[in-house]
Amino acid sequence: MLGGVNFMLHACGWLEGGLASSYEKFVMDADQLAILHHLAKGVDISENGLALDALEEVGPGGHYLGCAHTQWNFQSAFWRTGLFDYKPFETWSEEGGKDTQSLASERVKWLLDNYQKPELDQGIDESIREFISLRKEQMPDSFV
Repeated sequence: MLGGVNFMLHACGWLEGGLASSYEKFVMDADQLAILHHLAKGVDISENGLALDALEEVGPGGHYLGCAHTQWNFQSAFWRTGLFDYKPFETWSEEGGKDTQSLASERVKWLLDNYQKPELDQGIDESIREFISLRKEQMPDSFV
């Protein structure tokens, strides 16, 4: 992304050059790509992004934790992964010390358990199924 790429093919879940894939790796890769999406937004140089009002409110020698700008922006100021564990080491250890793959595995299970199949127009569904049948007939030795 920092080199100017704006499209990444096979960016999630691929292992062994595409010979294998992993739901857990897909979840981990998607999480990392979310960081890139955040970075690709660039530096916010809007009035809010520059926080000039906070500088004026706090003044020299003050702190910014209680100022209006901080209170307004603190929840969205930084990208925060939904996958990794931010707990202190002691808490993380007491709760079983789950590594990233374990957390990704839990996320995969949750995603599959909560999947809701999208509605598909019956005509489109029938057309797709007909196309699949036709292609299977045309390529009897394939895995289609």
